Amino acid sequence: MKKGLLIVLSGPSGVGKGTVRKKVFKDESLNLAYSISMTTRQPRNMEQDGVDYFFVSQDKFKEMIKENKLLEYTYFVGNYYGTPLEYVEKLRNEGKNVFLEIEVEGAKQVMERCKNDDVVSIFLIPPSLEELERRIRGRKSEPDNIIQERLAKAQKEINLSSNYQYVVKNDKLADATKRISQIIKKRMEMQKDI
Repeated sequence: MKKGLLIVLSGPSGVGKGTVRKKVFKDESLNLAYSISMTTRQPRNMEQDGVDYFFVSQDKFKEMIKENKLLEYTYFVGNYYGTPLEYVEKLRNEGKNVFLEIEVEGAKQVMERCKNDDVVSIFLIPPSLEELERRIRGRKSEPDNIIQERLAKAQKEINLSSNYQYVVKNDKLADATKRISQIIKKRMEMQKDI
């Protein structure tokens, strides 16, 4: 059995990564598995360990960092978040194509660590910064200063899109979903030929 691909999807906040991912996952021919992240934060109301996140202590997480058992990780607002390497490798060894929806910094770590591996890196961009701002404001979930911070960060992230193998514009959801599915299928075919 061929080892599965490692698919990395990044893009600025509000670009629609989660929505596109959910649509792509409907195509069963892609043989996708979603990578569950690990965190040191406490579970929220309906969250389940091993489903939404792997919830661990700070000590356990730091031990995993020291032992190089994380594919990528970050520290954010008092908690660690990361991708457990053993979990991802288990799925890939089962032939699953593992899908990571992660921030630019985490994606950079994955791409550096897995240079000679079957990594498919995709950056999802908005049609324009104006459209991105409209989408973020449409959520009505954050004050203006946070929105401005998100937009400034988005511009910096978009400038790093050239570090990815593929850049897909999320202008129309159906088109972006189709393009990402095509990229994965093409890479699966390339893998068969090896």
